[in-house]
Amino acid sequence: MPKRLESVMRIGKRIGLSDEKGIVTGVFIALIIVASTVAGYLLWFRPLPEEYNTFFLLDSQQQAVNYPEILVAGQNSTFDIYVNVINHMNTEQNYEVKTKIVKHLMLTDQGVIAEPINTYRVTLPSGGSNQTIVTVGENTVGSYQVVYELWRQEENGDYKFTHNYCVLNIQVKVIS
Repeated sequence: MPKRLESVMRIGKRIGLSDEKGIVTGVFIALIIVASTVAGYLLWFRPLPEEYNTFFLLDSQQQAVNYPEILVAGQNSTFDIYVNVINHMNTEQNYEVKTKIVKHLMLTDQGVIAEPINTYRVTLPSGGSNQTIVTVGENTVGSYQVVYELWRQEENGDYKFTHNYCVLNIQVKVIS
């Protein structure tokens, strides 16, 4: 009989258990020790969830279905979009959302190189969300991309492009 098994049986006999009960008790105690060690490790060294931001657009009915595509110059040249930001960064974050209109989409580490037509800022707690209506208007005939960019404030106070952006393709036409 292995020495470990003999020692477990001796411990069981000392506390008044039969050989079978001593083995079962020893195994049970060993399982409790292993389970406690694993649980303690997981609680102590538990990794934080991966940090990320969620950024998306909804149409005027707050759905992801009926985005504007065609505007009529001088008549129906504006539209509203719900811009949504959700903070999954494990801490409170300051965000800036920039809306830009461009003819040719060229994305860089600084977002799209164009002057924003609309900018707003929002502070969100971890897990917090924000929905803001942004009105966009364009009267010049042509094809455009409306770009919504998400920027997050760094520790030094500067806002950095998160590489989260949404694009709507629109055409401005003249109807005679």
